[in-house]
Amino acid sequence: MSHIALYRAWRPQTFQDMVGQKHIIQTLQNAISEQRISHAYLFNGPRGTGKTTAAKVFAKAINCQSGPAREPCNSCDACRGITDGTIMDVIEIDAASNRGIDEIRDIRDKVRYAPSEVRFKVYIIDEVHMLTAEAFNALLKTLEEPPGHVVFILATTEPHKLPATIISRCQRFDFRQVSLEEQTARLRFICEDEGLEADEEALVYIARLSDGGMRDAISLLEQVAAFAAGRMTLDDAVDVTGGMAAEQFAQLAEAVQHRDVAAVLELVNALALAGKSADKCLENLIYYFRDLLLLKLVPGGESMTERIVDGGRFRAMADAYEQERLFSMIDVLHHYQVEMKHALQPQTLLEVALLKICTLADASSSEMEGRPADPSSTAADSGALAELKRQVEQLERQLAQLQRGDAGQARRTPPGTGVRAPAAASPSGPGLAQAPQRSQGGRPPANGAPGIRRSGVKLEPYVQAFHSPEFQQIRMRWSEALQRVKEAGISIHAWLINGEPVSALPDSVLVAFKNTIHRETTEKPANREVIERVLRDTFGIAEMSFATVMLKEWQEAAQNGPAPAEEAFELQPGDEPPAREEQRPEWVEEAYKLFGEELVVVQDDE
Repeated sequence: MSHIALYRAWRPQTFQDMVGQKHIIQTLQNAISEQRISHAYLFNGPRGTGKTTAAKVFAKAINCQSGPAREPCNSCDACRGITDGTIMDVIEIDAASNRGIDEIRDIRDKVRYAPSEVRFKVYIIDEVHMLTAEAFNALLKTLEEPPGHVVFILATTEPHKLPATIISRCQRFDFRQVSLEEQTARLRFICEDEGLEADEEALVYIARLSDGGMRDAISLLEQVAAFAAGRMTLDDAVDVTGGMAAEQFAQLAEAVQHRDVAAVLELVNALALAGKSADKCLENLIYYFRDLLLLKLVPGGESMTERIVDGGRFRAMADAYEQERLFSMIDVLHHYQVEMKHALQPQTLLEVALLKICTLADASSSEMEGRPADPSSTAADSGALAELKRQVEQLERQLAQLQRGDAGQARRTPPGTGVRAPAAASPSGPGLAQAPQRSQGGRPPANGAPGIRRSGVKLEPYVQAFHSPEFQQIRMRWSEALQRVKEAGISIHAWLINGEPVSALPDSVLVAFKNTIHRETTEKPANREVIERVLRDTFGIAEMSFATVMLKEWQEAAQNGPAPAEEAFELQPGDEPPAREEQRPEWVEEAYKLFGEELVVVQDDE
């Protein structure tokens, strides 16, 4: 039997034949019995769930010569004519190819004429979301004041694309995906009636691949039946549909778990030689690792998984992974799945995706798998520990100097080296005002020393942390953070991409910008909230924040280096404050306003 013949043979002809839509069927049957037939219905839901079929059965039920009846008889002239498509009063329109205003105007002109063969004139408009705005406006008038002998049935998979004025004039029915159990039972019944032999695993696999669409399940069943010589097995279903066998899943998962890049590449090449499409392999891998994650998080969650065949081996593989690693791997695979839709070399992208999840495992193996870090990471940690000890010793020496009252040397420290008297400790009086500091995005003082704090951000800690292992990790994963920001808000990404991370503290990352407007826009509260949320999710730090600085200012601070720690002090009562820096002339201020900081150079005539 051909595919078309099988589909026609098992296409529902009554409400009772439909699978998985009991709530909709009961509502429509009650409306027919009580003579409460509406003038317009909206059937929406995933593909292959019976929207158009239900519309045709409903048209037969209300036009049946022995009705209107809860079920069409399928034997009268009206029922047979609607089934065959020979009744001119039941019109089925494909809006994807008849989406213009002229077609809808034609309906509006003909809708006023009474039906010639049956009781109701029924218009079934499939994929109605494809209509143009002008066509919707023309249809709206007809839906507002329809004749009593006309019923409109609109079917769509994307109801959000319909104008609210159209939806509000229809009775809406949401078709749901058919459950796995209902699909499997229906496929088993078809096989028994058609004399086909099939393993239960093969039927379950076909039902899962159809994504809740009964129509797709019947099509796949016909395809597998044509391939199998006798009894349909799981291997037959996998081979026909281009999926991956359970053994291939296990081999790939084991190679990724051990970070065996050579084995991963060999398996991917074998899949390509076997004719497996890259996008299908990537989709199956996402489902596979998703099932591993569910098995770890939900005790006894085998019934919620998609691709389990050998339960014992699957459970052992789930135990070999940590849940954090599975979350990261699924995120990476999903990212490459989106990119693959527009890739010219999908096979290469599949290889890169698998190598990426192996690299993720290497980069964080000490946290995710409890394995010792690699030698380079150990060396970096040792260097950071030595630097920390040196800083502690330096602070201890400085504290000892302050306790001895050695303030004379500290008072000789020149201004602009990171030393600043607290406002609370500064005595009042003329000449004690500090030099104006530049706010976020402002201009620097005119005659100050190298402005390490001109941005309002204290840069000394960031300068010292430039070579820290934490910042190196953040810089390596910055592109991943940018991608996540792009997914959260493409306009925010457009501003943030103009900055680059230049240093990081344990709970903050410093981003430098060349242009002031890019920096100020990124600093807006709404944009800052999104960026900090993405940074916390990306780097796994609960209180992650970010600070900004102009690139020129950062380069100046990095070149001069941090101020010596032993020279820092706080003014005590009685100490003389540093002399106030001279204010900038008004013409210099106006020049900065007109031309900007980058284009103005102030030179001393002396």
